[in-house]
Amino acid sequence: MTFVPSSPISAQGHRSNRRRWKAACAVGLGCLLMAGLPVAVEAQVAPNGKPATETAVADATAAPSAPRATTGPIIDNVGCTANSLARNDDGSSGRVTLPFVVRLYNRAYTGLYVNNNGNVTFRTPLSAYTPGSINVADRPIIAPFWADVDTRPASSSVVQYGTTTFGGRQAFCVNWNGVGYYYEHTDKTNAFQLVLVKKAGVGNFDVYFNYGRVQWETGDASGGSNGFGGSSARAGTSNGFGSTCELPGSAVHGAFLDSNPTGLIHRTLGSSTPGRIKFKVRAGVPQTP
Repeated sequence: MTFVPSSPISAQGHRSNRRRWKAACAVGLGCLLMAGLPVAVEAQVAPNGKPATETAVADATAAPSAPRATTGPIIDNVGCTANSLARNDDGSSGRVTLPFVVRLYNRAYTGLYVNNNGNVTFRTPLSAYTPGSINVADRPIIAPFWADVDTRPASSSVVQYGTTTFGGRQAFCVNWNGVGYYYEHTDKTNAFQLVLVKKAGVGNFDVYFNYGRVQWETGDASGGSNGFGGSSARAGTSNGFGSTCELPGSAVHGAFLDSNPTGLIHRTLGSSTPGRIKFKVRAGVPQTP
């Protein structure tokens, strides 16, 4: 199984009173061509007419939701839940300092932004809720599941993150462990996790996408109905302007769902553990397993 690059088809569906913008698309390094993936990305104006939420969401000062059971390959580590975003839709953390330097493509980073909508970005946060090309307007991104996560209902978990260790090495972890989808739906929830693990050599690291449950793929404002269809979720990484790699099935209806025999919880890319996708980043370049 390999990463695939994206090709342009306009995404559909948008939230009322929200502006639209588009990002360019390019073939990623070491990727196989696969056509038929959406490229349009939508920026935000919130449903109440407030400006876009590409600003920090305050961290919760206390545990905002009941602990969620660890599912599948998701690692159960207190460091992964040390910090929590307050309940929100399309928000992001402030800049979070990493425990080690990561080099992604041609730049080294000491911090990142945790975004509610299933991804982390470098340099600036990202509030886009409809997953267009993973190549997003000069923002390097690592996205285990970019889709319209909505954690406002009490029955949804919130996004949690923190410094930890994995396999005896320094690591940084983000949990979307039991999150709902826009607009305030929790009839289906997804459980997934991102882990960045320091490796030998300055800036070298491994990326783990851990999937425990994928019941929905799309929010209402991205053309979805009951969590399905429309502009479906995407997963992968990009330098934000020229090199883009995505998991097979990105933006394909039903491809990531548990009900699909090749859904994310069934995959073992770079790993022998079902639901765990691992790839290396060496000298800044993601390496196809």
